[in-house]
Amino acid sequence: MTNDLDRRSFTRILAVGVAAASLPAGIQAARRLKAGHTSITWGFAPADAEKAIADVASLGFHGYESFGNVLEAWESKGGLNAVLDSAKLPLRSAYCPVNLIDPAVRAAEVEKIVRWGRLIRKCGGSVAVIGPNNVKRPEYEFSAHKAHIVDALNDIGKALGDIGVVGVLHQHTGTCVETRDETYAVVEAMDTRVVKFGPDVGQLQKGGSDPVKVVKDFLPVIRHVHLKDFDGGNAYLGYCPLGQGKVDVKSVVEALESSGNDLMIMAELDPSQGMPLTPLEAARVNKACLQKLGYEFRG
Repeated sequence: MTNDLDRRSFTRILAVGVAAASLPAGIQAARRLKAGHTSITWGFAPADAEKAIADVASLGFHGYESFGNVLEAWESKGGLNAVLDSAKLPLRSAYCPVNLIDPAVRAAEVEKIVRWGRLIRKCGGSVAVIGPNNVKRPEYEFSAHKAHIVDALNDIGKALGDIGVVGVLHQHTGTCVETRDETYAVVEAMDTRVVKFGPDVGQLQKGGSDPVKVVKDFLPVIRHVHLKDFDGGNAYLGYCPLGQGKVDVKSVVEALESSGNDLMIMAELDPSQGMPLTPLEAARVNKACLQKLGYEFRG
């Protein structure tokens, strides 16, 4: 990993920790970071965007994450930025799935994500969340694809950086970068000068990793995060609203707060059949958990 923690970063993190430790008992340190919400809870289709934006804005979240293909679909209607502007909700990021393992399609995949990156910029955002492609996990051999994954990430990160967008790797269950070992191998090998890390802590928990340790180990290169919880239940693909599962949400956000990095915490919950809460209700639970942890929301 080329972007190691330097002396200045260490001093800043130490100072934050000392300041927090000096607060009287029961007093929550002011949070530096802002909290947004991803759109996935409302669905994947372009038509789901209007309701998602209205709900996220109504709850006072500071930012919103869409999908690259949704931004593209909305271009024929004048662009999603018009809906975002009307709701006074800033776009921060878009999830952009790409094929990382096949060199034959790399040029086309880089072109696609740069196209989406330009739309992210057009809507006022700054982060492209790089989603690895799905694979058949029982027969997948990571070692055979690691070099292609790293090379693809470096090419994508460089191309996005050239247009002013930060590309962040988002490890994901069911894809070519899922497990703890795969995540560490890729992040340690990729050029973190041009591509950063955007972990999903719920996915880490589901995949058998310790989210807090992963976040702390790669803290200097984290520029985005999907904050969701996991309880292994039947709804939400095993995930759950924040504070109701196994993820140590408090320790995750405290680590992120200490980093000094430019990032937004993106609350998230995957949809599924038989959801016990509406997307708005689930997002309201996420908000309540974050408020309990000291995060403020827009009026």
